Amino acid sequence: MSEKMDWKKELKSLYFPPANPTTVEVPPMNYLMLDGHGDPNQSPRYQAVVEALFSLAYTLKFAIKKAEGLDYAVLPPEGLWWVEDMGEFSVERKEDWDWTMMIAQPSPVTAEWVETARQEALKKKGLALLAEARFEMYAEGRCAQLMHTGPYAAEAPNIARLHAYIQAQGGRTEGLKHHEIYLSDVRKTAPEKLKTVIRQPYRNG
Repeated sequence: MSEKMDWKKELKSLYFPPANPTTVEVPPMNYLMLDGHGDPNQSPRYQAVVEALFSLAYTLKFAIKKAEGLDYAVLPPEGLWWVEDMGEFSVERKEDWDWTMMIAQPSPVTAEWVETARQEALKKKGLALLAEARFEMYAEGRCAQLMHTGPYAAEAPNIARLHAYIQAQGGRTEGLKHHEIYLSDVRKTAPEKLKTVIRQPYRNG
């Protein structure tokens, strides 16, 4: 019987915050990452990026399970969203956004495993973007976050609540990227039931 890792239990504080803003210390974590620009609702690249990341993530999962007897659930997709001047960041101007989509990886995943899985996925799927995917550590440190329930288009009030909370803590967000974690499968979940972690790193003072 293979060992089973359950990120929903081990990383509960990072992926299942309350509905009200709270502070969390996010440790450095490894991710599969791909970049893009513009409104994700209008960008063909966005859908291709998500497909490539999941293809690589699942190829990794099954390769490691077969070789080492270690099983784990693939973590949810996450997105970093920003503009050059974060003071101008607006959910109303998605066409200006730069973004990085990513999927966190458990500790057994190494750069060597990623390259092996990349070659296997390229042979099976032939997705050109697999060649661009990178395996990289991302460290956020102190963050404020909350759980948003509902359509993505209705996030603005909760984003405002999160930033007000940070300001009340004496925090600053300049230069730090807006972060979202998508816990629900948009293909199977009604918009009003979508669960999204909204996270914002901040510095004190």
